[in-house]
Amino acid sequence: MQGHKPTSFSRGYISALKEVLDAFDHEGFEAMILAMLEAREKGAYIFVMGNGGSASTASHWVCDVNKGCSPGESGRFRMICLNDSISTMLAYANDLCYADVFVEQLKNFFNPGDVVIGISGSGNSENILKAVAWAREQGGTTVGLTGFSGGRLAGLADIPIVARVNDMQKVEDVHMIIVHMAMQRLRQALSCESTC
Repeated sequence: MQGHKPTSFSRGYISALKEVLDAFDHEGFEAMILAMLEAREKGAYIFVMGNGGSASTASHWVCDVNKGCSPGESGRFRMICLNDSISTMLAYANDLCYADVFVEQLKNFFNPGDVVIGISGSGNSENILKAVAWAREQGGTTVGLTGFSGGRLAGLADIPIVARVNDMQKVEDVHMIIVHMAMQRLRQALSCESTC
């Protein structure tokens, strides 16, 4: 470590992350927010899913929206994380294949007009792609949170939001920022709805 300032790594990491955020797709983000608000208004479901770190992001997002953006008894969001039931996922993975763990769950609950959000850092996770493709065919609105160059998911989703950086941790950083921004943006919209 000689010759390096103790803070050089963290400064470099944050500087690179700022560059990714400076190129953020604000139009895509607002399109996703509109889709989520329309789902709430219609009583439609919002499904979200991911693998690994993206699974944690998906689960966190459901907590934030269902608890933090559903005040009162009416007009609640109906958001479901498809990777939260490990027993269901393992059953499908064991009896069918891992590529089916999300699409088979969608077949139990999905209705045309529902929103399906796939989170895949690479944009090439087969189980995400299969679920998003199926949802699109069935009349859903699909969102893809990806990184790197977007992968196949960016070309498949109706609303792709790509964190354009070749670093999985920074991609996941951006995805978590999207989760927290979405929560606050939805709350802003709901507040305006009740007072504007």
